[in-house]
Amino acid sequence: MISRRLLYGAAFIAGMTTLGIEMSITRLIGAILGTADIVWAAVITLVLVYLTLGYVLGGRWADRSPQPAPFFRLLAWTALTAGLVPVVARPLTLKMASAFALADLDLAVLIVVGLSVALLFAVPVTLLGCISPFVVRLAVTDTATAGRAAGQVYAVSTLGSLLGTFAPTLALIPAIGTAWTFGFFALILLAAALLGLYRLSPRHALAHAWMPALLLILLAVSIRGPVKPAPDGTTLLYEKETAYNYVQVVEVNPGMTVSRQPAGTRLLMLNEGQGVHSVYHPEHLQTGATWDMFLAAPYFSDGVDPATIDRIAIIGLAAGTIAQQYTAVYGPIAIDGIEIDPGIVEAGRRFFGMTMPNLNVVIDDGRYGLAHLPGDYDLIAIDAYRVPYIPWHLTTVEFFTEVREKLAPQGVVMINVGRAASDRRFVDAIAATMLQVYPTVHAIDVPYSFNTLLVGTQTPTTADHLIRNRQALPADAHPLLRDTLALAAESLAAITPSTTIFTDERAPVETMINTMILEFILGTDNLSQIQG
Repeated sequence: MISRRLLYGAAFIAGMTTLGIEMSITRLIGAILGTADIVWAAVITLVLVYLTLGYVLGGRWADRSPQPAPFFRLLAWTALTAGLVPVVARPLTLKMASAFALADLDLAVLIVVGLSVALLFAVPVTLLGCISPFVVRLAVTDTATAGRAAGQVYAVSTLGSLLGTFAPTLALIPAIGTAWTFGFFALILLAAALLGLYRLSPRHALAHAWMPALLLILLAVSIRGPVKPAPDGTTLLYEKETAYNYVQVVEVNPGMTVSRQPAGTRLLMLNEGQGVHSVYHPEHLQTGATWDMFLAAPYFSDGVDPATIDRIAIIGLAAGTIAQQYTAVYGPIAIDGIEIDPGIVEAGRRFFGMTMPNLNVVIDDGRYGLAHLPGDYDLIAIDAYRVPYIPWHLTTVEFFTEVREKLAPQGVVMINVGRAASDRRFVDAIAATMLQVYPTVHAIDVPYSFNTLLVGTQTPTTADHLIRNRQALPADAHPLLRDTLALAAESLAAITPSTTIFTDERAPVETMINTMILEFILGTDNLSQIQG
């Protein structure tokens, strides 16, 4: 007779493993497909389907073989299949990464490999679903207390799930990586199985002793090299799985140009790599891309004197490209840079020269972090991207109201917004939302990209303000500033505010952007040039 303590311990570990595997699966494919809500929804849906199937199969299995030995063997095989997921997924995700390359989407391959990855974790998750009903069947010794036993089993399993929810993202993945996180949960579950088998008979445990050895060997041998290859024309300098992102730093190879950046330029890429989040070249300050345009933002106000620009905030600091340019143009002005991911900040300091003494780095969520800063900013720059998504809470009337309260009297806000080649509905919705707070909103379509920068001013302004301020620049103004203001004036775009207004109550950001993605997949538009 096996003890209830051991059974409940197995239920706790199984619950922990279930959620741990679910969180790890999202990170496993997040490096290829990103971490948008639609990816999360797909993973959660599949997990629930597989668990449902497991509950049904587990209940029938337990009724046919209500003995501890089959249960602990089930536990052992569940652990092994869970641990093998990253081993088998490795070639699949690398193939998916190739199909999802920055400049060449192979939709057919992406669908086939995506379905393969979805089926890959069907076996371990379904087997995990079998465990709780099996434990209930073994724990019930008296039908008069069957309800109590079932409640205890599911309570213990749910407590394990709580631990499995937080442990991967907060501790395990940043410390040991996604693949070994699978291995960690699998080995704990396997230890519980072997302990139960040993309690029944040492011979049973010995018959399964090869499992942890095989799992460790396969993980050690197969999980080598980078999580995914560097884009064509670049060399991988650094990669890290943080609590929030898969971070990749690459350098453009000699004789190559990538994302319109010359050889020797370092690029910060996150997750699926469908966008460049920061660039750095020790000899070239000008990027010819979205980051430069943030220099133009203050010049939409009336009568701007460059000497008076002395304080800015950046939401979405990334590796510090905007902060470096502002420091180079205006000197050591006060810059508060908000970045939620400390792993990105680490990469910025190591590879992107983000060591300016005038930069105050705030590790926090953009909206919350801004709310706790002193304010009086000449510019609040918002460049917070999970390409092509902007976090919805940074797009609402309430948020832009909070931003305005942090601006100096002549301060402006500029936000980077992605769009499709012929679909501006998201730009128009953000503009309409900003117009609820700011009397004037201007748009700059960044050349050679699908980025539009929207500028909100606190007093009524026109495009002439930008032109007059450029003409009034002092003779010693930085060349990058002169070039950027000229390009910004040439790149002004008309705004057609939509009837959609984003609020904290309703902000269908991902719905709009998912439509743009669908057009991209169908070949009617292109999102691959989004920067930010």
